[in-house]
Amino acid sequence: MSELKSTPAVNATGGSITGAMSTFDHEQVVFCQDNATGLKAIIAIHNTTLGPAVGGTRMWAYASESDAITDVLRLSRGMTYKSALAGLNIGGGKAVIIGNARTDKSEALVRRFGKFVNSLGGKYITAEDVGISTRDMEYVKMETNHVVGLPEYRGGSGDPSPVTAYGVYMGMKASVKQLTGNDSLAGKKVLVQGVGHVGEYLVEHLVKENAKVMIADIYDDRVKHVVDTYGVTAVNVDEVYKQDMDIYSPCALGATINDETLAMLNCGIVCGAANNQLKDEKVHGVKVLEKGMLYAPDYLVNAGGIINCYWEIIGYNRNAALAQAEQIYQTTLDIYKKSSEDKIPTYLAANQMAEARIAAVGEMKKKI
Repeated sequence: MSELKSTPAVNATGGSITGAMSTFDHEQVVFCQDNATGLKAIIAIHNTTLGPAVGGTRMWAYASESDAITDVLRLSRGMTYKSALAGLNIGGGKAVIIGNARTDKSEALVRRFGKFVNSLGGKYITAEDVGISTRDMEYVKMETNHVVGLPEYRGGSGDPSPVTAYGVYMGMKASVKQLTGNDSLAGKKVLVQGVGHVGEYLVEHLVKENAKVMIADIYDDRVKHVVDTYGVTAVNVDEVYKQDMDIYSPCALGATINDETLAMLNCGIVCGAANNQLKDEKVHGVKVLEKGMLYAPDYLVNAGGIINCYWEIIGYNRNAALAQAEQIYQTTLDIYKKSSEDKIPTYLAANQMAEARIAAVGEMKKKI
């Protein structure tokens, strides 16, 4: 019988998993495997100061276990900061399932993962992410109550992608206002890289505001669908960073802001839904600033999804979730102001604001 395992592993830099946990200041990392279903998963709980760790489950065909570990550690840490900055009373966690979601996923595999989530007793609450659907969350629900992002007909909030996209849209408008003094996106050249659920909803907002939209995606069927539906322009995935654009909007996987891409990128704003867009925040966050580009911190502007999930936990109201996501507009402006006044990169300004809230609430709880 398979069992919950916490075994030694090696991160992408060659160090121990406990060393990597220390670097990111994680509370717990759980390794899950089941031979019968082919499940190989990792659950990372970063911080529970504000409440139970909440974060989606991603299924991806990682090149190595090290890549999966690095991704889940960075993603779960980002969820802590994301929830704190959004004013939510939950902590940060994340899970990754190693495999191709189009060929390896099955009901049994997803339900077995749900049993592992249940074994954590509510310390981690899962939801959908890349490669995982609301239907998959129904399977998880069969094995645990510690799940959000369920379809509406199951009493859940449904797909959080519309709220996520709306938050990115708000962050983008705030960024344009910071740069130009006017938040209109009409006529702005925006390249959306990745047109899954979130990317497509973002495209819809942009087209309605008469932005000049380009898209790129590794899946030809997604590109065709979005081009046919919205009349936007398709760009080859290998030509993304060479395009003439005002706004680069990464909405797929992370680390697309790196030495190589920054040498090619020529835009005023980076604002998208992808997590961990800076390959190395301490290096590339500074380089973005030095290039005179505005970087809207990813975990700030893509917080709509976790906001939607939070409202499902406390009593779902779509209008309330959208209203809270709309506040991303002002928070984006606040971070740009702090970045300018303190002469620090925007990622650091956002980190400091999130850390300040976590520390203040943590101290308050000690006194109860």
